[in-house]
Amino acid sequence: MAVELCLLLLLFCGSTISEVQPIYKPPPGTLDFGFVPSKTYDTGAYHEPGSIGILFKIVHAFLYLVQPNSFPQDLIRKVAQQQLGKTQGDYQKAIYYEIGFIVSAALGLLFILLLPLVGLCFCMCRCCDNCGGEMHQRQKKNADCQRSCFATFLFVASLIISVGVLCAYAANQHLTNQVRGAKKLVNSNFKDLKIFLNDTPAQIDYLVSQYNTAKDKALSDLNNVGPVLGTRVQEQLGKEVRPALDAALTMAGAIRETKEALENVSVSVEVLQEGTERLHANLTDVKTHLSNTLNDSACNAAQAASTCNIIRNSLSQLNINANFSGLPGVSSQLAKVNDVLKIDLSSLVQKGYAAFNDTPDLVVNQTRNILSAVPYIKSVLESIGSNITTFTKALPVQKILDDLMVYLTQSEAYVQDYFPLVEQYDFYRWLGCLILCCMVVLILVFYYLGLLCGTCGYDKHASPTTRGCISNTGGNFLMAGVGFSFLFSWVLMTVVVLTFVTGGNVEKLVCEPFEDKNLFKVLDTPYLLNQQWKNYLAGILFKNPNVNLTFEKVYSDCKENKGIYTSLHLEYLFNINEFLNISMYTEDVALKIEHIQINLSKIILLDEIGKENLLNFSSSGIDGIDFSAYLTEINKSVTKVDLLSFANDLEARADQLPKGALENALKGHANSIRMIHNQQVVPLEQAMSTLNQSIRLLKKTSSELMVKVKNVISAVNAAQFLINNNASQVIVQETKKYMDTIVGYFEQYTEWVKESIAMEVAACKPIANVIDTAVDIFLCSYITDSVNTFWFGLGGSSMFLIPAIIFAVKLSKYYRRMDTEDVYDDVETIPMKTTENGNNGYHKEHLYGIHNPVFTSSVEQW
Repeated sequence: MAVELCLLLLLFCGSTISEVQPIYKPPPGTLDFGFVPSKTYDTGAYHEPGSIGILFKIVHAFLYLVQPNSFPQDLIRKVAQQQLGKTQGDYQKAIYYEIGFIVSAALGLLFILLLPLVGLCFCMCRCCDNCGGEMHQRQKKNADCQRSCFATFLFVASLIISVGVLCAYAANQHLTNQVRGAKKLVNSNFKDLKIFLNDTPAQIDYLVSQYNTAKDKALSDLNNVGPVLGTRVQEQLGKEVRPALDAALTMAGAIRETKEALENVSVSVEVLQEGTERLHANLTDVKTHLSNTLNDSACNAAQAASTCNIIRNSLSQLNINANFSGLPGVSSQLAKVNDVLKIDLSSLVQKGYAAFNDTPDLVVNQTRNILSAVPYIKSVLESIGSNITTFTKALPVQKILDDLMVYLTQSEAYVQDYFPLVEQYDFYRWLGCLILCCMVVLILVFYYLGLLCGTCGYDKHASPTTRGCISNTGGNFLMAGVGFSFLFSWVLMTVVVLTFVTGGNVEKLVCEPFEDKNLFKVLDTPYLLNQQWKNYLAGILFKNPNVNLTFEKVYSDCKENKGIYTSLHLEYLFNINEFLNISMYTEDVALKIEHIQINLSKIILLDEIGKENLLNFSSSGIDGIDFSAYLTEINKSVTKVDLLSFANDLEARADQLPKGALENALKGHANSIRMIHNQQVVPLEQAMSTLNQSIRLLKKTSSELMVKVKNVISAVNAAQFLINNNASQVIVQETKKYMDTIVGYFEQYTEWVKESIAMEVAACKPIANVIDTAVDIFLCSYITDSVNTFWFGLGGSSMFLIPAIIFAVKLSKYYRRMDTEDVYDDVETIPMKTTENGNNGYHKEHLYGIHNPVFTSSVEQW
């Protein structure tokens, strides 16, 4: 029942989109459908073991040493298909793969069988006063060294056993703690599954409601078809029209600038001609006065003659340099330009701009017929929305969700009811493992007490028969530890072997292949789980085993939190291509829009008067001006010498003359020259600068003026031709783009629905979390790692019981009180052999009451 309900839910999720098609890239006008409502899942399917993780890694390394072979996919497939052994060499491959476990288990079985048997034989042997059972100790010189070595080895072995039992206890306690905390993780998984079920209807309703976004945008554009289409047509035509009008407007500005330049040239030439004549007259007067001054008798003096001669020779420099009287006039050109300006070309161009800017209004006026089709288009769009809503309501969504929720609630209640039982059984397991640890601890207690009492109570001056009670007790503790070791070791090793074989194989055959996904590859083997089905999962979901649907792909997609439609390839279960195929609706819309007819011949960019005005400007004659003559005179200085420099030089030479009337007269002439420079030369230089700028502007404007004008007229004519003759083609293109935009809104909607269903709606992360929780966390991290660490610690302790037994038996002979001892006449004599003191020369103190003060080191003999 649960499987059927899940399939119905998946069918419902898949019923909202069709097969994947190439993504449509709509023209500008992207819609914003918002975000599909979704909640965050709480479960984090990841377990961090903490400090005990170091032990887990050590156990994993040990298992790799025991079993370094890769995952046997072929063998597992044959086992699942019950074909193991049908092919020669299958059992050899299985044995080769399990050889590490087999050898280790065989050693464990030998331990289980032999150690109790050895213990029994050892006990019987000691009862016969053999195997160290005879309470007599032979004395040797290296007895102290042997005793120390045996004690050290036993202590080291006990420490290793202690570490092993601590590891086992830690693993046992870790498993119990994780089981107690597993309830929270289980509840988190159930909570996520409920969110998964509860959010799916709301997400689907949101997808359905967003159809109105596309519909409203399409209707809005249809209601504004004139302005929208007109703006697009204007933008397309403007690529040719606006540069042509801009060029014409630039030429109109050039005409005005030409007039100003011609006026500046005319005025500047007149100013320069008058100014140079006046300057020439003033400089002539200055030269005459200076010459008269230099003819004074004072210049004949020896001190002034040379200076006066120098000044007299420089008078020829006081003359004008530029001659503007021979420059040609520009009055005829100025008159023609003024005639051109009688027609306001800028105004004509602005009229062209205004006419072109009215394109949207022309389109609006000529597309009123399309508005009559808007009600029909609106009804079509409304019918699409109604079909979507009707279809989604026809699906038994609520019933499916209710059934799934009931099943989920029952499952949760079942888990909650049985979880205390799980905890109870885990307590029994914990108690059993604790008892096993306590067995080892009991042995360790005897060993540690034996070492403590034997070491503290040992008196090297006491003879073997006179050892103290504490030392004797220590020896007895050691032998008690040996006895319990024989009693418990086989039980411990039995548990170790069973848990080792089970836990080790679970780690190698389940946990590791689950982590690297090799386990899914085995499950995805064709005809593995069902000999009639190529793909088992597809056979269950779709009743079509030929669909390429694999466990690995489903798990990986859910792990990435993709939609369940994408993860399970539900397009094979329900195909709604026809349902979402809006082409049959958009064809009607396209036919209505394609019948738009628009005529833009009323737009006049520049009339014939404006074009004639441009031609008149090109024939105004400015290109006939003798610019070289102007530039030649402009590049000259006003005077042959800089008057300021001349005046300064004249004043400096006057200072070389003796004080008197001649010096004062020359300085007066220098001031007059400075005044002429400031009042006449400076204004003339300013006029020359203005003339220079105007002439250069005219030269630039006149350069290929006819070609420029013709280019402007050609550009305007080409733009006008485009409007008059090719505008229909542009309009058809823009109408097609406009239609694509309208249809693109619905294409965007369908693609958004597909993308949302694929990635957001019914995101199946909780399903992957359930699998991870069950396998990776519960089975592998909680149980398998803890069990493996338990047998690793307990097995290590059990193995080191063997050397501990040997060292404890050896060491106990040095701590226990002996019944007989070797007797010496002197320290350096050999033992006496008299029958009075016992057989073989042994002396029995408890028979004769003789205290033997002589003591030497001895070692027990088996």
